[in-house]
Amino acid sequence: MCNSKDSLVPGKVTICLVNYKTEELTRLCLRSIRKYTHYPYEVIVVDNGSADASLDYLKTLDWITLIERPTEEMTRTGSWAQGTAMDLAFATCKNEFFLGMHSDTIVHKDGWLKDFVEQCPSDTVCAGGGKLDLKPRWEILLKKCTDVKEWIRRRKGLDKPFYIRAICALYRTEIIRKENLTFFDPEKSFTCGQEIYIKLQAANYKMNVISPWEMAKFIYHLAHATMVLNPEFSVRKRTGKKCRQQLENIFKSPIVKAIQNNCSLDK
Repeated sequence: MCNSKDSLVPGKVTICLVNYKTEELTRLCLRSIRKYTHYPYEVIVVDNGSADASLDYLKTLDWITLIERPTEEMTRTGSWAQGTAMDLAFATCKNEFFLGMHSDTIVHKDGWLKDFVEQCPSDTVCAGGGKLDLKPRWEILLKKCTDVKEWIRRRKGLDKPFYIRAICALYRTEIIRKENLTFFDPEKSFTCGQEIYIKLQAANYKMNVISPWEMAKFIYHLAHATMVLNPEFSVRKRTGKKCRQQLENIFKSPIVKAIQNNCSLDK
């Protein structure tokens, strides 16, 4: 493991994906990275005990680093599975930047990574966004003003605090290591990346929060797709319906179809 700034490769990004039984989505995510990324990078994919065709596909790619976790090792799901997988990848990171990305995220803008790195200058330790809710601004504001349940939660102090999510978040490797931070803490009930944000904020590190609309200029995010596509997980009926509709729409997109049909991006 690299521990010092001098041992890190400057100006290069380690992109980490976590896969669990989502062959089509993981393939699409990786091919989109391959197609639209020209900034120096490497990709680490951690497979969380899939033991299916998605793992077979990953084994055919010689341009990624694959970390396999045996099925019997996967004793928990959710934030534990995602966070501990990212910690495994981060432990091997040799580059100045570490980017956590969900496998249900699709890049769609040329040069996106260079633009993203520019959002994290030398005085900034992390860049990314929160929940990528892409409803019109007026609709989001109207809901906030009229949602009685959310108002009650706020009054009781039960509202969920903001944090930069690991959907697509860029970190400075040196600082995360210096502060001994992890993407999952077994003693806390935080979701993946939440504790890192809280501790960096408490230590007064500068972080760049990017709006959902800015994030959407270079990525699509199919929220909850891994859970919806795997029947062993349970999601609310409304969430499942919304996600399936998003999946249907995104796979009709000319950009996505072009990536799907371009097998050369696997090489």
